[in-house]
Amino acid sequence: MKNMFVKGIVFGCLFLLMASCNTNAEKSTSVVIDIEQVKIDIQTRENQFAEVLNSGELKKIGYYADDAVTFYQNMAPIRGKEERYEFYKTDVAPNNKNKISFTTTEVFPSKDGVQVLEIGYYTVVDSTNTAINTGNYMSLFEKRDGQYVCLRDMSASDMLLD
Repeated sequence: MKNMFVKGIVFGCLFLLMASCNTNAEKSTSVVIDIEQVKIDIQTRENQFAEVLNSGELKKIGYYADDAVTFYQNMAPIRGKEERYEFYKTDVAPNNKNKISFTTTEVFPSKDGVQVLEIGYYTVVDSTNTAINTGNYMSLFEKRDGQYVCLRDMSASDMLLD
């Protein structure tokens, strides 16, 4: 009887030791995400994107991943680099007097910081700096080769339809 009691205590201690080791291992592998830094990183990407769009040098867009999909109102999704380039060439280039800007309002990074959901606001102004279009957008980013790239995005204008 005494032998079973000692074995029980030893087994219980081993079980507790193993359980505590697993808990410490999980804690040591957790990643600390600096949400403010992620927001700065995403806003920087948005500023670079706006700069390229506003310059008209559309071939230099490095904002999107090669497999990105964009959802705009009243049109089929834009898939891949070629479709995206054709869209911007016909939709953005003819309006080169207009300028767009993006403002990141919220970011929701994944626990490992690899993916980030961004919510933001955009403004398009004409040559007199008068807002001609405003709206909201959501973008999903993934960190690839140390830099966030957009995988999916969609937007909705605040302007009334004619």
